[in-house]
Amino acid sequence: MADQPAPRAFIPLSIAVLTVSDTRRPEDDRSGDTLAQRLTEAGHRLAARSIVPDEIPAIRGQVEVWLRDPGVDVVLTTGGTGFTGRDVTPEALEPLFEKRMDGFSAIFHRISYEKIGTSTLQSRATAGVARATYVFVLPGSPGACRDAWDGILAQQLDYRHRPCNFVEIMPRLDEHLRRGASIAV
Repeated sequence: MADQPAPRAFIPLSIAVLTVSDTRRPEDDRSGDTLAQRLTEAGHRLAARSIVPDEIPAIRGQVEVWLRDPGVDVVLTTGGTGFTGRDVTPEALEPLFEKRMDGFSAIFHRISYEKIGTSTLQSRATAGVARATYVFVLPGSPGACRDAWDGILAQQLDYRHRPCNFVEIMPRLDEHLRRGASIAV
């Protein structure tokens, strides 16, 4: 029998949650509550939480603050991924991505399709890496947040997940920045 890899210890991450909505307040932010509850139940730390209106400067501004904070490993946003005029979260955040995570959207839509069928087409869920921080842009429904966390993020943000996970490559996410800096010198 092949040798089994040694068990790994859980590594808690610091995760910020941003709700994008013109109407939500802390007392009725069910999607933000869903993400905060799931990440803390998994053993991670809620690094910060905020609600901003569906406006590109507000969304981008808050996420940029967290991207500059070395105490934030992951940013989860919820809301603003549809097709209406006020849905601008992808437009606000995709320009910040140094690397896109196309597989996240593909897997999210596969999971979502199993639950809501072709209605999953109405989401522009996306993800990427910016300033060595993972950014996940989720739809604004509690169900979509549950699907993303339970079906993708819980495993990929857990160092114990095999054969690979996002945590184990975190120390190397900024290699391109360091390499570029050394070349420029």
